[in-house]
Amino acid sequence: MSALHVYRFGPANGQAVLALHGMTGHGKRWEDLAVNHLPDLRIIAPDLRGHGRSSALPPWTFEAVADDLVELLEAETTEPVTVVGHSFGGACAMYLARRRPDLIRGLVLLDPAIGLAPEFVGDIAESLLAEPDFESVARAREDKLASAWADVAPNLLEAELDEHLVPTPQGRFAWRMSIPAITSYWGQLARPFVLPPRDLPTVLVQALKVQPPFVTPEFRAALTEHLGARLTVHDWDSDHMLPQALPAETAALIRSAL
Repeated sequence: MSALHVYRFGPANGQAVLALHGMTGHGKRWEDLAVNHLPDLRIIAPDLRGHGRSSALPPWTFEAVADDLVELLEAETTEPVTVVGHSFGGACAMYLARRRPDLIRGLVLLDPAIGLAPEFVGDIAESLLAEPDFESVARAREDKLASAWADVAPNLLEAELDEHLVPTPQGRFAWRMSIPAITSYWGQLARPFVLPPRDLPTVLVQALKVQPPFVTPEFRAALTEHLGARLTVHDWDSDHMLPQALPAETAALIRSAL
């Protein structure tokens, strides 16, 4: 049985896109983009291992995530797909491309997080362990609004709370995810970055309001040199949650990659 719980949007005969969410997220985050902006495409959106309703069992590594995605694509498609990856999902997309380039026809990397400073990701992991849950739904909403969700439409924030926030046995509220897995994945982001195959068409979007940036200058320079004319770069004056905050622009970008 597959380790992944999968959301599927659009017609079964539509052009296939594999959509990979960011850290602490889930596949249903792509619903608004798929239904309201890309209704003719077949969007395959899994909860990555340790997230949402998917298996929380280890190992919690990029390699394990890539293996999960290979199994999913082999079961779902007969043709190479375009992979859209946001944040942590962008890093997973690159590991998948290195593992099985024959399954992929192009990458769209939305503010990908990879090759980050150990001190930076270590602090984030420590803060998650110190405060893994919330006393109320209102407090969880405030936490989102204080972060990169401030420019996301209110109805999408409410949908996120409805889908992803669950009560704990202690009477508090927590995101539907495995804390051990997420802690491990933050450590994965401190690994040296990897690059996709040289012949793979790739689109990179950097969210300029994210500071310190998830797209590091070192990664961006290496990707540019490595891919050359195969790389298209966009700088957006936005915060990190690009698919939710700028769905029309994100949809247009995906169509251009197709």
